[in-house]
Amino acid sequence: MTHILVATDAWHPQVNGVVRTLTMMAEAAKGFGVDVSFLTPQSFRTFAMPSYPDLQLALPYPAKIAALIEAAKPDSIHIATEGPIGLLVRRYCRKHGLPFTTSFHTRFPEYVSARSPIPEKWVWRALRWFHRPTQAVMAATPALAAELRKRGFRNVVLWSRGVDTSLFHPRTADLCLPQPVFLSVGRVAVEKNLEAFLDLDLPGTKLIVGDGPARVALERKYPDAVFLGARHGEELAEIYAAADIFVFPSKTDTFGLVLLEALASGVPVAAFPVTGPRDVIGAAPVGVLSDDLRAACLDALQISPQACVEFAAAHTWQASARVFVDHALNVRAPGPEGEVVEFVEDPHFAA
Repeated sequence: MTHILVATDAWHPQVNGVVRTLTMMAEAAKGFGVDVSFLTPQSFRTFAMPSYPDLQLALPYPAKIAALIEAAKPDSIHIATEGPIGLLVRRYCRKHGLPFTTSFHTRFPEYVSARSPIPEKWVWRALRWFHRPTQAVMAATPALAAELRKRGFRNVVLWSRGVDTSLFHPRTADLCLPQPVFLSVGRVAVEKNLEAFLDLDLPGTKLIVGDGPARVALERKYPDAVFLGARHGEELAEIYAAADIFVFPSKTDTFGLVLLEALASGVPVAAFPVTGPRDVIGAAPVGVLSDDLRAACLDALQISPQACVEFAAAHTWQASARVFVDHALNVRAPGPEGEVVEFVEDPHFAA
């Protein structure tokens, strides 16, 4: 089997879009003869990320990184995150003249500026440096890819996402909450903009599924909302199916896998018209995107659940995995300064 090694600082037991994307993609890739293995924090000591104790960062060191890569003998190397592991794998590849690809999952400039006084432009500069030698920077949506190019990133290609329709689908479920149920699923953190949802004057119930550093403060501030904490698997799928509207208040997500999970469950989306919702949904009649989030929530109640299910069915992890593998294996040897000598861009991408 062809073997791709993916280096990632985000890994289990974390519950986020990066981890779900990588694990689902790897499972789907097996179906066409590609083995995707992972170099993760599980091989190293870790420490809690400042201001976000639920996230554990690895303490890798060059010798062990080198040993793990050499033991894996991969046909291709992909760096999924810009953290400590990603940095040392990047260093190893540069030192040994190995081509590699990267992906852009998280809008760190906005996340960092929300927690510290560091200017966004400084973080963007660091990210450009990190991704400069890569053979391909994989972006989840056309809008994100276009933005990265505008910001000076090179070799940007499209790698979309999928949804597991065998898990997320319509079913009979009742949460015994006042209806309609307006649901939001994801990390409970400042960058998710949950207060924009929780401040709305809506009928029925506001339901939050997920955990994170902002949960305690938000539970205290919004006692009428229901916070269930993190949920997984069938339990999460049943919660989706019991909701009436999925509310996605984030303005910083690069994609939002939860959007497809909700749609696959027959639940229309209400969101702001920003990168992520705009690219996932577009003009499809499966959600309402508006700067007036309350109006979007109420208008979405008129959307057909069947239209949502049919829309999500077109987004498979098999298709996502094929695109990833094509990009990961389509590499050329770097030039003497680490620049790409030749690169064939994704023919389906339009800036």
